Amino acid sequence: MKKVSFAEFGGPDVLRLVDAEKPHAGPGRIRVAVRAAGVNPVDWRLREGQVLGAHPVELPSGVGLDASGVVDEVGEGVEGVEVGDRVFGEGASTYAEFAVLSAWARMPEGLSFEEAAGYPSVVETALRVIREVGVRPGQTLLVSGASGGVGSAVLQIARDRGITVIGTAGAPNQDYLRGLGALATTYGEGWAGRVRRLGRVDAALDLAGSGVIRELVELTGDPRKVVSIADLNAPQLGVRFSGAAGSVPEALAEAVDLITRGRLHIPVEKSYPLAEAAAAHIDSRAGHARGRRVLLV
Repeated sequence: MKKVSFAEFGGPDVLRLVDAEKPHAGPGRIRVAVRAAGVNPVDWRLREGQVLGAHPVELPSGVGLDASGVVDEVGEGVEGVEVGDRVFGEGASTYAEFAVLSAWARMPEGLSFEEAAGYPSVVETALRVIREVGVRPGQTLLVSGASGGVGSAVLQIARDRGITVIGTAGAPNQDYLRGLGALATTYGEGWAGRVRRLGRVDAALDLAGSGVIRELVELTGDPRKVVSIADLNAPQLGVRFSGAAGSVPEALAEAVDLITRGRLHIPVEKSYPLAEAAAAHIDSRAGHARGRRVLLV
């Protein structure tokens, strides 16, 4: 089979499409014939050699956590899923023609493989940071970097829970944020003042790592009301950095419920062939996304 791999840390040019043996589904795992793989910031952070405790890397390493596909092999002890089922979930080395998943759910009716690959890590992260920041129904949550995959999920999940959201994004994405139910404003000079004019902020999330932690603390009045998934220096300002995943099966179950009820839709901004993983990483690292990027296998 073909898979994307890197043998040294570095820029996107270290990624190679190589021949590899098919992995096998061990106990409690399934193998899927991958149809699409989600592209997440953690993918290029690991490729660059950033030390993320939840994701130790041994070289050479595969790439990717999220995938959608057709069940191809079922490991010992696995129940409720059969060869041929259409699933999406999280595993390892998903930038490949076959991958082993450790958490999965059946794809909701009407969801394409391309769309489904963009949900697993994104929804888990969105649910986790909403929980960690402690925002409650009736309160207002500020989301910095709101137009990407996690931001798109946060906005819709918060709306479903009765939480008001103020989102910051680039000028081209203002209507997109409003379409997801957010009060929208642009980042850049004077952005904190623009947020204040939109209303009181009870809690805040930093999803882009654009150096706004101090302003988020000022807007909320308390570093404990701010959580970042993108700025590794956040703890120096008393702000929690959230990097360790919670329960992915629970997140997938909630994603299926939200999608089925028509309360969650994350668009795919761009898809790439597996051989163009490097280009996908370059675009992901540049930010300014509207929804998700995925690799088609």
